[in-house]
Parts: sequence; C-alpha cells; structure tokens
Amino acid sequence: MQASRDGRSWRIGATTDVEWIAGHTASAISITTAIPPIFDAYATTYQADDVTAAAYEYALVEDLITHTPDQPWWLAYLDTGAHDIVFPHAPKVSLYWNWSYVLVEAGPEQALTWRTGHMRHGRGSLPDLFFPADRTWLVSALWDDTWTCIGGPEPLINTLQRNPLANAHRVRPDEDALPPGLTRE
Repeated sequence: MQASRDGRSWRIGATTDVEWIAGHTASAISITTAIPPIFDAYATTYQADDVTAAAYEYALVEDLITHTPDQPWWLAYLDTGAHDIVFPHAPKVSLYWNWSYVLVEAGPEQALTWRTGHMRHGRGSLPDLFFPADRTWLVSALWDDTWTCIGGPEPLINTLQRNPLANAHRVRPDEDALPPGLTRE
C-alpha cells in the first residue's frame, strides 16, 4: 500500500516488515523489552534537561546516518489515539503488547520532520520506532518510557556514547534499561 505526503508516495509497511521484532522481545525491565537480543551492543538515550528536543534528535539521527549506508528507513508511529501518527488512515502493524503502529518506508529527513507534538511531554518529532532497511540497528521508545532504547553494531553505540547531545548510556541485554538519573513513572 502507498500513502501520499509532501507531494510523494510512500510505502506503508506490513507485518512481514516487523516480524523480526514482533515476538522476539521480552517482558522485563531490560533493554530486550524494546529491542530483540540480536545486536552486538545496546544503549539507552534521552534528552537531557539542558538540550533542546531538536538538538537531541538531530544529534541522534546524525550519528545513525554516519553508521548507515544510503538506504530507506522504516519509521513507525504508535497509535495512542491522541498523538500524531503521520498517516492516520494507513493500515497498522502490531508490536510489543499488541500496540498498533503505522509503519512507513521513508528516511532520516522524514524521521526528523514528519511528526508534530510527540507524546513524550509534547516535545520532539522522532518516530516511536525506526530502523534501516538492512536492520543493522533499531531505535525504539516504548509508550510509557521517557527514554529510548537502541540496539546496533558496536561502533554505532560507541559513537552515541561519545556524543554529549545523544546522551547515550551503554547497557547489557540483561541489564535494567533505566538510564542513570531517571525514574520510572
């Protein structure tokens, strides 16, 4: 299926595009609640109080671009019924606890610009879940978390850790994903 936006036609994803995630995460407090245990390295990241949403999101996406060959990205927007899902009439895929997401094949520019009024404190525009077509990394922010989980190659996680705007903290697959200094709501 295709949907139009910005004068272009965009491919809407299907269950087969996320089956590598669906059913391969754990119900726990570890990072594998959001990210399947298939990557070399993992980290959590969140916007620090002294950094704007735009600066944080741009830094995160720029680091991802640096470690990703030119290819489409899959962007997924969680349908909460109250937040922007970019393509409200598109078919949805089910992930995690049967949460419905609109999945669209686009790229980093759209990841940074399509959404308005993110559900986490009304800040930012990033999708709730996104990954490149080759599945070399996955970024996922669960509905009730104030941080974002990332799985990917070791060099990507190292780059994120060195970037103060990305504010990334490395975690092991069996470790609590809660970043230092944050509390669960």
